[in-house]
Amino acid sequence: MNLAEGWWRLLRKAAFAGQTFADATEIAYAVALAAAQLNALAQPWVWGRPPPQPRVLRRTFVYRL
Repeated sequence: MNLAEGWWRLLRKAAFAGQTFADATEIAYAVALAAAQLNALAQPWVWGRPPPQPRVLRRTFVYRL
C-alpha cells in the first residue's frame, strides 16, 4: 500500500461514510471539508516501526567467553 491509498481511505471515511448526496456540489463540499479537517491534523507519516531498544547485557561473563 502506498501513501496515497492510506490518504484515500481516511478521506472516504471522513467525507463519504454514512452520507447520501443529492448532487455533485454536495460531494465537492464534503470532500473540501474532510480535506480541511485532515490537513488540520496532519502529521509526518512514519514508515515501519521504530528500531528496537539495544539489549542490556545482564551476564557479561557469558559474552566474554
